Amino acid sequence: MKSFFKTRLASLLLLSVLIAPVGCKEKEAGSEAQEKKSDTLAATDYKGKELRKVSFLPYWVATAQFAGYYVGIEKGIYRKYGIDLSIIPFKPVVTSTTPISSGEADFAALWLANAIELKAKGTDIVNIAQPSFRSSTMLITKKSGSVESLKDMNHRRAGIWAGYEMLPKALFAKYKLDVNIIPIGNSNSLFLIGGVDIIIANWFDEYHSIINSGYDPEELNTFFFADYGFNFLEDGIYCLSEKLKNDPQLCRDFVLATLEGWRYAFTHQEEAIDIVVKYAKNEKVAVNKVHQKWMLERYKDLYLPEGATNFNNTLTTKDYTLVAGILKENGTIKEIPDFNRFYQPIIKER
Repeated sequence: MKSFFKTRLASLLLLSVLIAPVGCKEKEAGSEAQEKKSDTLAATDYKGKELRKVSFLPYWVATAQFAGYYVGIEKGIYRKYGIDLSIIPFKPVVTSTTPISSGEADFAALWLANAIELKAKGTDIVNIAQPSFRSSTMLITKKSGSVESLKDMNHRRAGIWAGYEMLPKALFAKYKLDVNIIPIGNSNSLFLIGGVDIIIANWFDEYHSIINSGYDPEELNTFFFADYGFNFLEDGIYCLSEKLKNDPQLCRDFVLATLEGWRYAFTHQEEAIDIVVKYAKNEKVAVNKVHQKWMLERYKDLYLPEGATNFNNTLTTKDYTLVAGILKENGTIKEIPDFNRFYQPIIKER
C-alpha cells in the first residue's frame, strides 16, 4: 500500500461519504473474558434479533491490511454482534466536499494525519479505537550505496510518494539534512534501477516487494520513522462524533467484532488469506498469496506483537501532538483540534 499517497485521496472521498447515525463499541479482540473490567458497555446479545446494517470505508483496495474486516464478515463475527456489515470498495476518485449527509459510511479506517486534517477542516470525526501502536512507514537504502545512517542521506536523492512529502521533510529538518526529494507514485522502480538512493516504504508492503525484486534483507538498510520520534500511526477506527453519541452500543459492537475478526485472522492465517484473495478478486485487484501472507504477519506485529495478549487501544497525546503540530507547521491545518474531542475510545483503560 503506497500509504499516505493513497490515503490522502481516500480522505477526500471520506469527506463526501462519512456520516451515519452510528455509535461505537469495542472489545479487546477475542473472547468476552478478555474484555477489560472498566468497560462500561457489555456486548449485546443479538441472537434472534434483526441485524443492524452497517457500512465500513477502507482507505485502500482489498488486501490483507484489512483482513480483520473481511474475515469478520465471512466467519459470521459481525453477525454475532448484531451487525450486517458491508464494505465500500475503495475508488481513487477525488469527490467534492458537498454535504456529508448521505449516510453511506458508518465507520472508516484512517491514518492519524488524515484524520486530524479532516477534523481540523470541519468533519467532526472521532477516533474510537487505535489498534496499531507503531507506524510501519520507513526509509530504505541499499548497503551498496554507502547510505548507512541518517547523516549519510545528506545531499542524496530520495523517492517519496507524491503528496506525502510532509513526514520525510520533518525528519530531514530535525536532523538538518539537505535531501533532494523526488516525487514517485506506486512503483519502486526508480530505487531498483539506482535512480534514487533512498525510498519511502511501508514495512508490510513495499519493503517486501523490494525483497521480492531480488534484494536480500541483509543488503538493505531500514530507517523506521517511529524510531526517530515520528510515530505517524495508521489504521485508527473512526466515526462521526454524533454517531458515537447517539449509538455507543453499535460503536462498541463494531470495534469488538472487528478486533475479534483480526484475532481470528492472525490465528488462522491461511484461511484469512484465502478470504482476502476472494474479496480482492471481486474488486478486480491483482494480489498474490505470498505477499498477502507477509502483509498479514506484519500486521500481527503491529497489532499484537509477540507477548501481547490484548490489542493496543492507546493514542498518546505525544503522538497526537507531534502529528498535529507538523500538520500545522506546514500549513495543512490552521488550528490543532482538541485531543479530548478527537480521541474518544469506546473501550476504556483500567
